[in-house]
Amino acid sequence: MRRFAVVLAAAWAMFVSTAAIAEDVNADAEAVKKVVESAYVKGIHIDRDVEAVRAGFNPAFVMFRLEKGVVTQMTIDEWIAGIEKSKKERPGPLPQKTTHEFSMVDVTGDAAVARVELYKDGKHVFTDYISLYRLADGWKIVGKIYYRHP
Repeated sequence: MRRFAVVLAAAWAMFVSTAAIAEDVNADAEAVKKVVESAYVKGIHIDRDVEAVRAGFNPAFVMFRLEKGVVTQMTIDEWIAGIEKSKKERPGPLPQKTTHEFSMVDVTGDAAVARVELYKDGKHVFTDYISLYRLADGWKIVGKIYYRHP
C-alpha cells in the first residue's frame, strides 16, 4: 500500500508539473502572438508605426528574401527606411484592409516561431515564418522568411 501511495504521489507531481509547463507554453505563445501582431502586422502592414516596429523587432533582425532564385537580406533599419519613405509618399492610412491569422506558433524555452497568413483585401498575400527569441525585455522578432502568394 505504501508503494502505491508513493507511485500515486509521483504521478500526481508529474501531472501538476506537466500542466504548469503547458500553461507557461500557452502564455508564451500568446505573448509571441501579441508581439507579432503589434510590431509586424499592425506596425508594418497596417499603421506603418515605426515605434511599434522598433519595440517588437530586435536590432539584429534579418529578413531573407528569395527573388528569382537569389537569396538576399534586409535589416530592420532598411525596412524601416522603406516604411518612412512610403509614409512620405502616401500619407494617411493604407487603402487596403489587412487581416491575418496564425496557422502555427511553436515555443521551446526562449525560442519561438510563428507562421502567419497575411491577407490584403481578402487576398492571401504572404505566408510568413517569423522567428523570435525571449530576451531580457521580452519576446523580440529576430528573423523572417516568407512566401509571396501569386
